[in-house]
Amino acid sequence: MVVDVSYISKEHSEDATTASSGVTGILAVQGAFAEHAAMLDRLGAPWKLLRAREDFDESIDRVILPGGESTTQGKLLRSTGLFEPINEHIKAGKPVFGTCAGMILLAQRLENDPNVYFGALDATVRRNAYGRQLGSFMATENVATFHADGTPAGVIENFPLVFIRGPFVAETGANARVMCEANGNTVALQQGRILATAFHPEITPDTRIHEFFLII
Repeated sequence: MVVDVSYISKEHSEDATTASSGVTGILAVQGAFAEHAAMLDRLGAPWKLLRAREDFDESIDRVILPGGESTTQGKLLRSTGLFEPINEHIKAGKPVFGTCAGMILLAQRLENDPNVYFGALDATVRRNAYGRQLGSFMATENVATFHADGTPAGVIENFPLVFIRGPFVAETGANARVMCEANGNTVALQQGRILATAFHPEITPDTRIHEFFLII
């Protein structure tokens, strides 16, 4: 999905300025945040970019952590003051969706990185897991979905998976549920209202994973 150049200058959707709740905050310190914004616009869901602590207000009830460079994002989360409000949001059991670097930020354990960021997702994640040669590729797989209590909710069939030098899950803990595997590796997890994918649904034309995120 090619994002309209107008998203370079957009800070929020048109309806986000008047909304008192129901807004999705998209971390926008680095990475592919514009693609998530465009996807939410397609679904008619209000959103605003989170660039500094003051951007995180009471209207936000969902958070997206986009793909990008996890180490850079981790440092900027601290320097912008956004780490604490997002961390409290996650601890409160509110919905959060991490893609690629966002999965790394959410993981409790990283196999090849001493850093731990939000530490909320019961999994061990391997950064840059596919290496340079297979760093970017595509696949099509079914994606299982779950209710917040962990019981099965349904299946998103034949979803296009786009990987860009992404991670995968080296070990899944007891609290997380496997949503999807590709090439023998776990590439998407759900834990309550936490979603994490090693792939990038926001750069495909398929809105179904974002639709699911908006209802969990």
